[in-house]
Amino acid sequence: MVWLKFVLCLVIILFAGIKLARYGDAIAEKTGLGRLWIGLVLLAAITSMPELVTGVSAAAVVGLPDLALGTLLGSCSLNLFILALLDIFHQRTPVLTEASPGHVISAGWGILLMAIAAGTIFAGERVSGLALGWLGILSIVIFIAYLLGMWRMFRYERSRQLLAATATSPKYDEFTTRTVYIRFALAAAAVIAAGIWLAFIGDEIGETTGWSDTFVGSLFLAITTSMPELVVTMAALRLGAIDMAVADILGSNMFNIAIIAPVDLSYTQGPILSLASSSHLITAAVVVVMNLLVIAGLRFRQRRKVFKVLSWYAPVLIVIYIIGAYALFGSGLGL
Repeated sequence: MVWLKFVLCLVIILFAGIKLARYGDAIAEKTGLGRLWIGLVLLAAITSMPELVTGVSAAAVVGLPDLALGTLLGSCSLNLFILALLDIFHQRTPVLTEASPGHVISAGWGILLMAIAAGTIFAGERVSGLALGWLGILSIVIFIAYLLGMWRMFRYERSRQLLAATATSPKYDEFTTRTVYIRFALAAAAVIAAGIWLAFIGDEIGETTGWSDTFVGSLFLAITTSMPELVVTMAALRLGAIDMAVADILGSNMFNIAIIAPVDLSYTQGPILSLASSSHLITAAVVVVMNLLVIAGLRFRQRRKVFKVLSWYAPVLIVIYIIGAYALFGSGLGL
C-alpha cells in the first residue's frame, strides 16, 4: 500500500510540475523578471517546501536532528546530480554552456552557505554557546547570508534584463496575466502538497527498512523530497528555459541551507548544527566539490560535448555523488 501511495504522489508531481514550469516561464515573460530570477527564487522555494516540512517535522516532532539535516544537505547533493541528468537530456550542447554566466554567483553563494554550515558542524559543541535561547546564532547568519545572496542575484538579473534585447516574440499571449498567476498557484499547491505527502511516505518506507536516521535523511528522503526539482527542471528544459532549470537547482540548494534556521528554531534541545553528527561533513564536502564543478562548467563554455551524450562535467558529478553516498554508507550510517 505504501508503494502505491508513493507512485500516486509521483504521478501528481509529474503532472503539476510540468504545468508549474510552463506557467513559471509565462510569469518570467509577462513580468520581465527573467527566467533566472523566477527559477532561483519562486520555483526554488516551491520545490523545496517538502524539505522544509520534512526537516521541521524531523526536528520538532520526532526530535531527530540528523534526520532533519540529512534531508536538507542530502537534497543539495542530489539536486546537483539532477543537473548532470539535465546535461544528458540536453542533446545539442553542454547545458551549462547555454546557461547564463550569472549562475556562477548563485553557485558560489551556495558554497559560502554550505561552508558556514559545515564549519559549525565541525566546531560542534565549541560554538554551542553562540545561541539565542536554543537557536544557534550561526543558523541566523546563514539565513541572513541567503537573503543577501538573493538581493545580489536580483540586482544582477535586473541589470541583465535592462541590457538584453527585447526583440523576442512573446510565447504566452493567449494567457492573461491573471490566468497565468491562478494556474501557477494551483500547480504550485499541487506540487507542494504532493511533495510533502511524498516526504512522509518516504519516512514511512525508511521506518520499515530499519535504516539509520542520517543515512535515510541524506539519501532516501533526499531523493523523495527532490522529486519536484527533478520534474520541474526537466519540464523547464523541454520548454527551452535552461536558465530557469539551472536556477531552480542552484536556488533550491541555497534555500535548503537557509531553512536550517527554521529547522533549528523548531528543535528546542539546542543549536542543531552544533549537535549534529560530523558525518554530515561528507555530504557538505560533496556539495562544495560539485558546486565547484558547476562553476567550472559555466566558466569554460565548450561548444560541443566531449562525449556524444555527456559533457565533461556530467560524469564527474555523477561519480562524485556516488562516491559521497558510498562514503556516507561506509561511515556506519547505513544498513
